[in-house]
Amino acid sequence: MNSIPPSVSDETATPQADGLGGQEITDKKVTLKEAGLKPHKSKGIYEFMFKRPIDILLSLLIIIIIFWVYILLAILIKIKLGSPVIFKQPRPGKNEKIFNLYKFRTMTNEKDENGNLLPDEQRLTSFGKWLRKTSLDEIPEFFNILFGSMSLVGPRPLLIKYLPLYSEEQRRRHEVRPGLSGYAQVNGRNAISWSDRFKLDVEYVDNITFIGDFKIVRDTFKKAIFKHDNISSETSVTMEDFTGDN
Repeated sequence: MNSIPPSVSDETATPQADGLGGQEITDKKVTLKEAGLKPHKSKGIYEFMFKRPIDILLSLLIIIIIFWVYILLAILIKIKLGSPVIFKQPRPGKNEKIFNLYKFRTMTNEKDENGNLLPDEQRLTSFGKWLRKTSLDEIPEFFNILFGSMSLVGPRPLLIKYLPLYSEEQRRRHEVRPGLSGYAQVNGRNAISWSDRFKLDVEYVDNITFIGDFKIVRDTFKKAIFKHDNISSETSVTMEDFTGDN
């Protein structure tokens, strides 16, 4: 990932913890058997031959076109939220292989008198909320897409600590590359329940088409530019933790 700025952080202050044993995370390879997954069979010629090349071409083109936006946002984040400007966190990708997800930071590093980070709602500034509403905090993920750990469209990559909590059906969301946006994101985003979100993820895995991906990208753009809705759930500034039964 040499194209990503070297100054990175985890807004939860545990950049290399896997949420299971606290051990350092690397891009380790996980076999399908170890992950408890069956080999994903492409359902059509688009998924088999064209989806990945389209990801490469479009992500590279977008990075080139909006490179000035990266520079501008990096400067603003440095001034308003501090350093480092990039948030890095290990996430499970295709076949549950771990990769580092990159975003622009949206929170400060403010701490209490004991040196512990303040709750998210106290560290999320109005500028950070604006970055999330417009999804501009997500644009470093185009580098993840370019280098193959993500796709433009797919189930969103979630936290490693959720891996032991998934049902066998829910884990099928990891049969494909995670996406910058996905079917669940254009149908409720953080405002729908986890169970509904996972059902939409698996439905996408079983029905990948060019038209479907095009509609998801179109609807994502419309929501990011015009609606700015469903960023938060009813009880959290982002999304409540998944506990296995919600």
